[in-house]
Amino acid sequence: MMWLTWRQFRAQAIVTAGGLVLVVVVLAVSGVQFADNFHATIAGCQVHGSCSQLAGGFLNALKGSGYGVIGQVAIALTYAVPGLMGVFWGAPLITREIETGTFRVAWTQSVMRSRWLAVKVGLIGLIALASAGLLSLMASWWMHPIYQASATAGGSDSAVSRLAPAVFGANGVVPIGYAAFGFALGLTIGVLVRHTVPAMAATLAVFAGIQFAWPRWIRPHLMTPLRSTTPLDVSKINQLMIDPSGHMYVTASVSKPGAWVLANQTIDPVGNPFTGPPTNACLNQGIQACNASVTRLHLRSVVTYQPGSRYWAFQGIETAIFLAVAIALVCFCLWWVGRRRLS
Repeated sequence: MMWLTWRQFRAQAIVTAGGLVLVVVVLAVSGVQFADNFHATIAGCQVHGSCSQLAGGFLNALKGSGYGVIGQVAIALTYAVPGLMGVFWGAPLITREIETGTFRVAWTQSVMRSRWLAVKVGLIGLIALASAGLLSLMASWWMHPIYQASATAGGSDSAVSRLAPAVFGANGVVPIGYAAFGFALGLTIGVLVRHTVPAMAATLAVFAGIQFAWPRWIRPHLMTPLRSTTPLDVSKINQLMIDPSGHMYVTASVSKPGAWVLANQTIDPVGNPFTGPPTNACLNQGIQACNASVTRLHLRSVVTYQPGSRYWAFQGIETAIFLAVAIALVCFCLWWVGRRRLS
């Protein structure tokens, strides 16, 4: 069974291996140069001035540069690969046998159906997990200077938190959970739909939908977020806006290095969200007078956030959830194949 499974899957495995080798080489070569640039920039910070300013400049220079493009591609690949594994590896695994009719032979041999599927899922699943793990390892290593610079830059607008939705799923161990879930999802949809192309399309749609919804509505609540309330003064005003309807909105700057900021709200002394009305100084005088008048309103800034210290806790919880769901889906497929009537 193992040899037969390998012969059926070897073309996909060879293509995947070739792609991984190419990605690893590009990230390894560029990553060494990228790290050298970072250390060269930060090494002389005691001589040239503030380390935080140099780190912020390093992050700003990254935008639009060749290194920035490589990093974005690495992140995109790490997010896309688990879903593609579900589409091209998981979905056709059963549907191909059903559409070609070979299941009548495969499921009537001396090998039990459940063992037949378990061997296929075990071998291909391990390759999927290993591939996602290697890609995540390389992406995490490549991006390490960015996180170092972000920690040095402190509250700079260019700083990147490892908990930020844009990068969280491309680092650590959670891509392994995504790969297991994507493969199991494709397998399950293939079992239920029984036609390859519709199963592949449905797998892509469901996986993409979950990847879109999870960081917005589920991940923020895996652990109870913290809340910080501080008085609003001139130095903390980041944005002040008066809309055409006469409402004034004030946004405070946030200085929580490494944190994932979920909400940043300004409230009045009673505790209600502040929406104005605008002060006379903001309507008729300059920005300095406006800011001074706003501070006399005794407003407070309320920041809801997940601290950066929870990064590995979030990684562990999310990975465990996706692995558990993947195991449940595979168990369902084993049950389905073991009890399906030949037709």
